[in-house]
Amino acid sequence: MAIEKMKRLRMVAMVRDREALLLRLQHMGCVEIAQPEADPDDPLWAQLTCPRTEGLTAAQAERTQAERALEVLKRYAPLKKGLLSPRPNVQEGEFLDEARAQRAREAAEEINALDRRLAAIRAEENKLETQKEVLRPWLDLDLPLETGSTAQVAVQLGTLPANVPMNQAEGELQAASELAQLTEVYTERDFHYCMLVCHASQAEGVLEALKALGWSRANLRDWTGTAAENLDRLGKETKALREETAAIEEKLSGMGEWNLPLQQLSDLAGVNTSREEARGRLLDSESAFFLEGWVPAERWEEVRKELDNWSCAYQAEDPAAEDYPKVPIKLKNNWFTSPLSMVTEMYALPAYGSMDPNPLMAPFFILFYGMMLADMGYGLIMVILSLVIMKRTKPKGATMRYMIPLMGLCGVSTFIWGAVTGGFFGDFLPQLMKLIDPSSTFALPALFSPVDDALAVMVGSLVLGVVQIFTGMALSMVKQIRRGETMAALCNEGAWFLVFILAGAAAVTKQVKPCVIAILVLLVLTQGYGKKGVLGKLMGIFGSLYNNLTGYFSDILSYSRLMALMLAGAVIAQVFNTLGAMTGLIPTFILISLVGNALNFALNILGCYVHDMRLMCLEFFGRFYEDGGKAFRPLEISTQYVDIVNK
Repeated sequence: MAIEKMKRLRMVAMVRDREALLLRLQHMGCVEIAQPEADPDDPLWAQLTCPRTEGLTAAQAERTQAERALEVLKRYAPLKKGLLSPRPNVQEGEFLDEARAQRAREAAEEINALDRRLAAIRAEENKLETQKEVLRPWLDLDLPLETGSTAQVAVQLGTLPANVPMNQAEGELQAASELAQLTEVYTERDFHYCMLVCHASQAEGVLEALKALGWSRANLRDWTGTAAENLDRLGKETKALREETAAIEEKLSGMGEWNLPLQQLSDLAGVNTSREEARGRLLDSESAFFLEGWVPAERWEEVRKELDNWSCAYQAEDPAAEDYPKVPIKLKNNWFTSPLSMVTEMYALPAYGSMDPNPLMAPFFILFYGMMLADMGYGLIMVILSLVIMKRTKPKGATMRYMIPLMGLCGVSTFIWGAVTGGFFGDFLPQLMKLIDPSSTFALPALFSPVDDALAVMVGSLVLGVVQIFTGMALSMVKQIRRGETMAALCNEGAWFLVFILAGAAAVTKQVKPCVIAILVLLVLTQGYGKKGVLGKLMGIFGSLYNNLTGYFSDILSYSRLMALMLAGAVIAQVFNTLGAMTGLIPTFILISLVGNALNFALNILGCYVHDMRLMCLEFFGRFYEDGGKAFRPLEISTQYVDIVNK
């Protein structure tokens, strides 16, 4: 239960072996390939070049192609699987089989081509609908739309605003010329659709008069035949497009068998992408390449034996202290503490060379979570959900593989605290028994009640807070002593340990005066440590006194949230149970109680996690934790859709 020791690996191998060697390292999954730091003063570095990236681009494009095809199939032929179905297992040989991958690529290309055709058809249908809307007002015009003006007669189709009366337009037209006629073809809310016929010699004056009324020429010059003939043609084209759409959709709906092969192709492309990204961090000469990376110390022998099979020279060494910020972090924990990696990674990974917080945090986090939720019913639900999900889906994602076991552990704690406080969906059972038998006095056994003993719960919460803060102080002292700062540890956390002990002794023995004198003497002797001069020591004493008193007080007071959430959850559950019992009917009581408890559970399962994290990250981590680490990201076969067996 610690941060795994790492070794820095440096290796030179032949370019001809590069792809096979990278594939082998990826198969082993324990080497993180890092970007080498070039030495600008060394002329040999100038001769090294980074490999070309065509392979990375191709792998990324292939994954995009597969994902796009899967999205198409999700709409037309979704993969049918049950609730909480596990990811399918695939043999490694089958997963890496190039012939299968090629067939999946061809299927992806076909599916994406069909989807692009559907998109083109939709665009064409929209275009045809727009053209139909343009033609519909002219359906009653039994005149080819391409009919144009002659040397003697001017013909023009156009529109007038609907708020212009037609008799007014005709009057204006006759005033402009008697050799003109305006025929109304169709009228809608916004426009009159009209045909203008006039003598060519009068066209200019007539058009000026109509334009004053808002005349706008219709853009129908590209059409041939009547509007009805064109609408009939457009209808046939639309029908043909819809038939083609139905045929394509039917074909896509029958391609559901490609879901799994395409998922494998996407995973394979992701694996290839990871390898190509690692390849881009190598440095090449004409015949050799240079690799630098990190290997967990416990896996080094396995890696060394593999490298001995290749024509290469390698070196593995422990990182120097100045290299610690670059060393990737891999936490090594057991079944009980590893789920807390979810909290650690959300906050920040520890720095290399520091301590792993998971074993120190796990008991507190799980204990506090159960105390805040404190209900046997909620705890049972969490444990059952955790066991079912773990058994059915075997989660392996970066978050799920920690979250589900953590939910189970917190569920156990919640159940135990619920047994201590006598809560089972609040007071569900006593209320139910009263409905069945009004004279019933049934109650679950409890050591204390969060509602009736709120003050005692608050005191207990603060005591637990003091225990955790003391733990953080002790860890801080250990860290300083390991660095050789023994006096600083004794004068800071060590002195405040004694302050708290003396304060507790004063409260228990009632000997306040001697304890206060001892505290003052202790602070004077220790809190000026490291400060120069009398003034500096005085400032150090008063500054330390103010900062530590306010800091410790506020930190300890933060643990009152343990009592607050326990009380809030119990009260909300009781309120809903009481509302249900007021109906006097068992079915409505059960319904209202279940709905209310479901809301209470949904609210508190997340709220307790957030408040628990706050206590860990601020009140606890702030005393000893050194963050700043970056996660260990080995070159490995990592998949999203399938699980590889026989790796």
